[in-house]
Amino acid sequence: MVKLSVVVPFFNVQTYAPDTLTSLRANAREDFEFLLVDDCSSDGTPELLERAAREIPGAVLLRHARNEGLATARNTGLDAARGEYVAFLDGDDWLAPGHYDRLVAAAEELGCDFLRTDHVSVTGRERGVRRAPVPRRGEVLRPRDAILPAHRTTSVDYPYAWAGIYHRRLLDRGLLHFTHGLRTAEDRPWIWRLHREAESFAAVGELGVFYRRGVATSLTQIGDVRQLDFIRAFDQVIAETARDRDADLLLPKAVRTYCAVISHHVGSIDRFEPEVARQLRAMSAGALRRMPQDVLDEALTAMGGDRATLLRRLRRRRPAPPPGGPASGPGTAAPSAPEVAA
Repeated sequence: MVKLSVVVPFFNVQTYAPDTLTSLRANAREDFEFLLVDDCSSDGTPELLERAAREIPGAVLLRHARNEGLATARNTGLDAARGEYVAFLDGDDWLAPGHYDRLVAAAEELGCDFLRTDHVSVTGRERGVRRAPVPRRGEVLRPRDAILPAHRTTSVDYPYAWAGIYHRRLLDRGLLHFTHGLRTAEDRPWIWRLHREAESFAAVGELGVFYRRGVATSLTQIGDVRQLDFIRAFDQVIAETARDRDADLLLPKAVRTYCAVISHHVGSIDRFEPEVARQLRAMSAGALRRMPQDVLDEALTAMGGDRATLLRRLRRRRPAPPPGGPASGPGTAAPSAPEVAA
């Protein structure tokens, strides 16, 4: 029986993949499988993965015929997973030896739906510890209770899928798959759904994942149109949270987080290509108008300062006219955020 399935997508990371693959070898166990998903890489990554599939115990190579993005690549791995537990790793990050042994042992001892862990953030030669924002450690908690309060950093603000381990019952319930085609912020609807619908979780002080920041090919470093998928991701968070039985309690947190992310992107708009910057402003304005306006007003009042001023100005921005048509008039509902092409 497979105890653990580790889903590892790769796309054009030949510089970093050797570290990732070496760390998987140092975590191999006869009842572990490593699902290596090549998302149609065009550099030397496929050759590295072919060799790894031959040499690393439990490694299985899965290939995409075309580039699908991180969310879909993770789903490909999930569809093939056979383990009692599931974990994730990105193709440019790496692990401490024995990390998954320790995570499986902790998960079996606590018996909850999922565990969250701390991680080491790596930028060049600098390293720093990032802790999961769950103060009570080694104790089984209710995930829904870890969403609030709205004005503080909470468990849903630490969305990294690779910072944890997940029992197969979550996969069987459909809670581990990602929204198909999302190119960025794919982990935001995922972490919110997990906390709304799973029954139990715990945080443990395990520092075994090394998260490489500042990678030139990472979407967080690229100001192209794919970055705008955060609009679609957070629209999904708002829509699903609005249908929740505790919507009145949870929506202020979802709206405030969405506002913070919009403010972050618009505040650094110079890094975007000019046409993408124009789309960012227009789509952010539409997103603000789609939010529950009473909840948004409360969030902006609580935020205050320059961020609130920027967001209020964006919300007042006139909708862009549709191609070949007049601008929307007063009372016309703003359209949903469009699907953004890769």
